Amino acid sequence: MTVIQENLSLPAKDGYPLSATLFTANIPSSHFVLINSATAVPRQFYKNYAEFLVQEGFSVLTYDYRGIGGSRPANLRGFTARMRDWALQDMAGMVDWLRSEKCPDKIFMIGHSFGGQAAGLMDNIDNIAGMLTVSAQSGHWRLQGGEQKLMVLLHSWVTLPVTGFLLGYMPWSWFGGEDLPGKVSSEWAGWCRHQDYILGDKTLPLDRYNKFNIPVLAYSIDDDKWGTEKSVDAMMKAYPNLERRHIVPQTEGISSLGHFGYFRAKSEPLWKEAVSWLKGLQAVS
Repeated sequence: MTVIQENLSLPAKDGYPLSATLFTANIPSSHFVLINSATAVPRQFYKNYAEFLVQEGFSVLTYDYRGIGGSRPANLRGFTARMRDWALQDMAGMVDWLRSEKCPDKIFMIGHSFGGQAAGLMDNIDNIAGMLTVSAQSGHWRLQGGEQKLMVLLHSWVTLPVTGFLLGYMPWSWFGGEDLPGKVSSEWAGWCRHQDYILGDKTLPLDRYNKFNIPVLAYSIDDDKWGTEKSVDAMMKAYPNLERRHIVPQTEGISSLGHFGYFRAKSEPLWKEAVSWLKGLQAVS
């Protein structure tokens, strides 16, 4: 099967243009999967996973949050985007676009880390038939594993807020990701300092999580020190219709996964279980 890629510029809910890629087969499926990225991860990272889903009978949309990848302005200094905008404006805007432009039979979401943490904040969740999350954890520093406990503590109190303030943006590329707008880094830091992470920010529409009653399958990964089993439990308790699964890489014949390995090509054997779960929801009227 030939996978067709179309690069697009799509509007967020407030009209901000987001770079996106639509993956389809020669005869496009009317069942769509929207992939919500992890923090500071560009959409190209999910290309192999998206192509696999197309081979399995889905159409797939990936996109970059504002300030990241193709959605980054020429200068991040002074860019006013906050992390909440990624959910309230960007995620929700992609759902609106799929609904209005593609008239899908069903929309599913894949949420990696932040992409699963914040999906419950959207105002149009009635359009989603199911969500699968990978390492969608609480970012509170006490819940991280090993040396990451101290690293997240340092980032929460020093690196993210101070560097973002001094430079006007956070050079997260120093740590292997994409640079972050200053207000994104400061809001993220504040959430990580709170014992309830996002769920402790009363300025957010947290009541929407209770209404997110569609099926959610949440994966944690045994060697993920950012997304420990405990931290994933702490975040995903916000979703009322939750199924949990824990992956031990060695049991699956994979040496390691960490926070990002699930979406790398070596993990394709793990993707079949996810597809089976999504196809089970396809059949539900």
